[in-house]
Amino acid sequence: MGINIAICETESPKAPCRDLKLKFVKAHVKAGDFVEYQGSDDVVTLDDARKAVGDLEAFFARNRINPESDAVYMEKVKKADDAERLRPYVRGAPTGWVDLTKLDDATAKKVYEDSIKGDAVTAWTLVEFSEMGAICSECPLSWDKGRGCIGAFGPDDSRLPEIAQKAGCPIVASVPECVRSGRRYAASDAPALLGEIEKLRPALAEDGKMAVRRYSGPLDRMEAMARACADGECGFYFF
Repeated sequence: MGINIAICETESPKAPCRDLKLKFVKAHVKAGDFVEYQGSDDVVTLDDARKAVGDLEAFFARNRINPESDAVYMEKVKKADDAERLRPYVRGAPTGWVDLTKLDDATAKKVYEDSIKGDAVTAWTLVEFSEMGAICSECPLSWDKGRGCIGAFGPDDSRLPEIAQKAGCPIVASVPECVRSGRRYAASDAPALLGEIEKLRPALAEDGKMAVRRYSGPLDRMEAMARACADGECGFYFF
């Protein structure tokens, strides 16, 4: 398992992706909530499907539908004849998702606040991959040599935190614990991290050539990240 370095880009007024990442366009709601706003799928129960098509096993096979399905979703039915037989039994089933762009601001806010926030979809996820790449390549916070604002710290058994502990560098020493706890550092912590990196370069040399070869890269990346955070006024974290 590897550990990564990242910035809290949505904190920065300089991040071109900020507004898109803070705009939620779809919300996953709990069962039974906001049914009137949810999208719906056309489905047929297995009992009704059996009435309509007879042999369900053969039906699943010719339509290439998973035989362990708990219902028949019409969008999965490939054979026109089967779809026609099923049509009288179709019922709308709530998807659990609400398109927030179709609601007024107050209602959209209420739905989002009561939704499963970890599943929410932002406007950023709707941007084409090629467009994302272009945005990131020109972003002032794209600290990893223009590739974006996330880079590798190293494997979870890296000795760098151990070396940092001996050198009196608490931020780098606590990286594995930060991953476990989800801790996020503030922009004001970036200068302290830069100070630790200055101390760690000679500490690596004292540890030996192998340490210099293995850990100079992570130090370079953390230095670039810390400078971007200081300039962009945003925090950072490890995951």
